Amino acid sequence: MGAALQGKEDDGRRRGRKRRRARAMSEINVTPFVDVMLVLLIIFMVAAPLSVVGVPVELPKTAAGALPGDDEEPLTVTLTAAGEVQIQTTPVARDQLVARLQGIAAERSSDQVFLRADGAIAYQDVMQIMGALNAGGFANVGLVTDTGGPALDGSASVDQ
Repeated sequence: MGAALQGKEDDGRRRGRKRRRARAMSEINVTPFVDVMLVLLIIFMVAAPLSVVGVPVELPKTAAGALPGDDEEPLTVTLTAAGEVQIQTTPVARDQLVARLQGIAAERSSDQVFLRADGAIAYQDVMQIMGALNAGGFANVGLVTDTGGPALDGSASVDQ
């Protein structure tokens, strides 16, 4: 009798079991997302230094801090040691500088421009370029220097 009862229990278990259907996976696999984000991070880390204007100029050193950033890509005018004027990286003749700047100013929303001048350039030449920038429609002129220069009060400057 014990064997018969055991047989009926086995039959009950077999009848009660149903085949399970594959359920949709309810977990999010974040591994591909992390992989894509790491690749993008590496791409931006490599590309960011390449976006800096690359005209070689020996900038004077000052104790001044950096200017706040803007949404637009900053317009940079460079005066090289040879006296050459460049807008971004494009050489421009001095007699065409004001006309070019007026054309650029008409397309931009910001009147901010950065002037990079070699430290060996005479003050008069720098002032002539600043006058051309003002005549071209750029009233907000920032002079670009390297940090780490001497402070006028004799204290050591703070690099930022």
